[in-house]
Amino acid sequence: MADEVVEHNEGEVHTLARIAEIAGARIVGVTDALAADTLIGSIGLDSREVAADGMFAALPGTRAHGADFAVDSPARAVLTDEEGLRILQGARETRPVLVVDDVRAILGAVSAHIYGYPSRAMTVIGVTGTSGKTTTTYLLERGLMAAGVQVGLIGTTGTRIRGRSVPTALTTPEAPTLQALFARMAAEGVTHVVMEVSSHALALGRVAGTEFDAAGFTNLSQDHLDFHPTMEDYFEAKALLFDPGSAVAAPIGVVCVDDEWGERMAQRPARTVLVGTRGQQDLDCSARTIAVRETGAQDVAVTLGGATYEFTLPLPGAFNVANAAVAAALAHAVGVDPPSFVAGLESAAVPGRMERIDAGQNFVAVVDYAHKPAAVAAVLETLRGQVQGRIGVVVGAGGDRDTSKRAVMGHEAATRADLVIVTDDNPRTEDPAAIRAAVLGGARSAGGRAEIRESGSRADAIDQLVAWARPGDAIAVVGKGHEVGQIIGETTHHFDDREEMRRALADNGYGENDADGHSGPHEKVRTPRP
Repeated sequence: MADEVVEHNEGEVHTLARIAEIAGARIVGVTDALAADTLIGSIGLDSREVAADGMFAALPGTRAHGADFAVDSPARAVLTDEEGLRILQGARETRPVLVVDDVRAILGAVSAHIYGYPSRAMTVIGVTGTSGKTTTTYLLERGLMAAGVQVGLIGTTGTRIRGRSVPTALTTPEAPTLQALFARMAAEGVTHVVMEVSSHALALGRVAGTEFDAAGFTNLSQDHLDFHPTMEDYFEAKALLFDPGSAVAAPIGVVCVDDEWGERMAQRPARTVLVGTRGQQDLDCSARTIAVRETGAQDVAVTLGGATYEFTLPLPGAFNVANAAVAAALAHAVGVDPPSFVAGLESAAVPGRMERIDAGQNFVAVVDYAHKPAAVAAVLETLRGQVQGRIGVVVGAGGDRDTSKRAVMGHEAATRADLVIVTDDNPRTEDPAAIRAAVLGGARSAGGRAEIRESGSRADAIDQLVAWARPGDAIAVVGKGHEVGQIIGETTHHFDDREEMRRALADNGYGENDADGHSGPHEKVRTPRP
């Protein structure tokens, strides 16, 4: 996107001198007069992708400093810190350099200025929490589109502009990419942006310079304790989106109070909309399930603004009723008509979130992104409520991430399932066997009736799960959801749980016609995969 032409707000001046003023930076290598005449058209963190009229933001990293790569950039100027300046001077850099104490601290404000403060031109809704961010933003997108507005979506599964996919790498992109996306969305007619806001993004300033109109909080449970030292620190990072003293706080906070963290978060915003699904008193928005259909779809009633709206939510699980209520309350908070919005929820679908894989089999098979203890528990409890038979699950844990949740994930799985197959998720640079051992230890500590197995091949684990299932059972593969790659070492290999589930079902005779033209299971020679 660095090479795209981005429309800026009329009247904004994007000179080097003005940027230095906003950043509180000193200018090295150019006179004040020339700095006042030097125009900057973009900004980026990748030295190779910044345009010739742009600014390269060189940040310190864990292995190297961004300034080491400035020579690769055609950028017109460089933004960096004192260490970066020393590196640039050692390399005989001749371009103008803006020097600040902390690049990240001012990167959002600088990026917003360069791209013309694009969030001001749209209604921006941020959603944070441990689980449910992606689902809530997809529900918002679908409902807002049904209400007739033009929507941009930013989150874990990528970016969409008016329904068209635009790939991005992070749940919440870095500030330069985010502001460029906003500018592109505004130029393409987007009126409402819904975005996931991760705790990393809040702590690292990725959303600085963004003006939110409303913010939603879903829930909080253990996750990211490799980045946050404590749950309290994790909570406080999320609270930046709601605390009136924060530069990125939204004027309206929509908070689900179904857990204790939500009750605490509800004390932060200046204006709070309380959402609940457990019959709490004095709520601004309440939701309940009227009936659950055989498919897992739910007939739901949401009471909002003094009126009750009934609709069918195609997504299973009590947690998705809460997600839908938060989405409806957020839409209402920014002035969207509730009847039109909730009607749109009836056609909602979220990739890799309780996604059913149906090949004509006589048991339920789902793939879900659940990669934290509470999410694993919620998926299995939802399936337990849907079927009369047994529950089986394939579960693993990611490498180079929070180690403290691994045993807990195994324990939660074994507490609720009849079969737990522990396998690899994204082991990254860790020993996969050591990760599996931690998950297995937690599973065995549950002391229940669950059968516990181990497989070093995720494909084989899915094969075993499907072969185990009988009529009336439910099986789930959790952890990767929509992801289409498995990271082993530093290499990403193509791997899609949904594809593997379909393959395993086909290997067991589902989804294929037999000699009489009937679909269903039949004898088939299966070739085990490594």
